[in-house]
Amino acid sequence: MTSRERIRAALAHREPDRVPMDFGATGVTGIAASAAHKIRVALGLSAPGEPVKVVEPYQMLGEIAPDLRKALGIDTVGLGGRTLFGFENKDWKPWRLFDGTPVLVPGGFNTEPSGDGAILMYPEGDRSAPPSGRMPAGGYYFDTIVRQPPIVESRLRVEDNLEEFAPLSGEELAAIGAQVSELFTGTNLTIVASSLSTSFGDIALVPAPFLKHPKGIRDVEEWYVSTVTRREFVREIFARQCDIGIGNLERTHEVVGDRIAVLFVTGADFGTQRGPFISPETYRDLYRPFHKRVNDWVHANTAWRTFIHSCGGVEPLIADFIEAGFDILNPVQCSAQGMDPAHLKRTYGDRVTFWGGGIDTQRTLPFGTPEQVREEVKRRVEVFADGGGFVFNAIHNIQANTPIENMTAMFEAFDECR
Repeated sequence: MTSRERIRAALAHREPDRVPMDFGATGVTGIAASAAHKIRVALGLSAPGEPVKVVEPYQMLGEIAPDLRKALGIDTVGLGGRTLFGFENKDWKPWRLFDGTPVLVPGGFNTEPSGDGAILMYPEGDRSAPPSGRMPAGGYYFDTIVRQPPIVESRLRVEDNLEEFAPLSGEELAAIGAQVSELFTGTNLTIVASSLSTSFGDIALVPAPFLKHPKGIRDVEEWYVSTVTRREFVREIFARQCDIGIGNLERTHEVVGDRIAVLFVTGADFGTQRGPFISPETYRDLYRPFHKRVNDWVHANTAWRTFIHSCGGVEPLIADFIEAGFDILNPVQCSAQGMDPAHLKRTYGDRVTFWGGGIDTQRTLPFGTPEQVREEVKRRVEVFADGGGFVFNAIHNIQANTPIENMTAMFEAFDECR
């Protein structure tokens, strides 16, 4: 099978010729830049001093270039666009990570050291605006700096929390169309697109690190409290955001048709290590209606499959995710409460595709032995791959401090059993 056929079969819950794999198609299925650099050197694709591109500066994710995709047998590719700091991936320039890894960063990557050894990042690379990101000294990625203006209840406006969600311009649509055309004709890979305007309540977006002067509710704690104390206000934000999002999907589909296979709809996390942090009733009342509206439009008008990313122990919500129309669940955090792989496959495996779950990135991959990594990969593939409905990926991004021996063991074990 081609990569496209392979993932199409897996998403249809048929066993493909071999288990498909994704690394790099989304911002939650990637590899940290320093880890990607280690892999490239180990495979002989790069010299130790040769830099790797940082394609997502917020999480400092490395580029999964065509030669690396081919060497690893990856079946997917994602669409590029603006970063979460609001600048584009272009005008590359050299930089160096705290651990010494040589990288290339976009021209808008305009940082400044702070007095405590940390590095400050600015929205759109504009130092005249307050910084929106901070990488601690010795750190691996940026933390969002919350820039919450004083909240005056009588002056809260729904529009202020919609500033980042706007109709796609003709220029943006043309760029998407050109990128999809190039990938569709030049590769056999499954194309994955992402829509920020349908990611309702995604806490990575709420503080708006890409806006110079965000207004509205922008503090993480204040936002979560508002889903209870200002629920109708939040519901109106979601309703208007949903209108914008579906409008953007309509215009995108006019440009690319069904050359896109998978749509990343939302990255809003609903789980903790010990289970959901909202009740199923809250999900059904506040989130599911908008998820269902987006998924219903996609399924009625396209051949795309829809993807939800939600970390943590979300097992009590999976039936609701399916009811909302999601085809794909990621990252399948098997280390969290209720997320036993065999239970998940047995209970939901005929209705949703598990995209992830292949190796624990909290413990096994960074801190286990290579043999423990091999054993876990083979166990997960044995459970999840039966009958299709599985795309191999780590549980969230591979982190920067992961030993190369363990990453090598993961890819070798998967190649042996895929």
